[in-house]
Amino acid sequence: MTLPGIVVTIIMIAFSATSVLGQETVAPQFALKDVNGRTVRLSDYQGKVVVINFWATWCPPCRAEMPDLVRLQREYAKRGLQIIGITYPPERRDRVVRFARSLKVNYPIILGTREIKARFSSEDTLPLTVVINRDGKVSDIISGILLREEFDEKIKPLLMKKTEGEMRDAKSDH
Repeated sequence: MTLPGIVVTIIMIAFSATSVLGQETVAPQFALKDVNGRTVRLSDYQGKVVVINFWATWCPPCRAEMPDLVRLQREYAKRGLQIIGITYPPERRDRVVRFARSLKVNYPIILGTREIKARFSSEDTLPLTVVINRDGKVSDIISGILLREEFDEKIKPLLMKKTEGEMRDAKSDH
């Protein structure tokens, strides 16, 4: 491989799954069991802005961010936001249920697998948040805690769009 070829390869690897040469990628579909034994499919949330949050009960930043995710789900659900928590690496169901109940989590919690996380990102950072727009495309991947500023910049504008290019009537959200 030539030096220019190596440089191009490195640049391509540096791009996240969200955007290669400016193109959003279609989110990988899944059907996984939540902590209550129900099957959750990404396709169930078609037309919504989906925020998938990979987390672990033993992860301090994950634990710190979850009350904010609960608040965001409550505040923006009517505008089409759906948060889905996916444990990573796999954890014991009883421990996850106990933890989620203690925080009064108001969004689905899925028992994750290494395979499902690998479909979205090879990054080992936790928490890891994948943002999927109303068209089912990954629009961003956020490593670490989802800050309010990031939500306002990267997710809130997606809630104002119906689908690609269409703006929602802001008055209908009040």
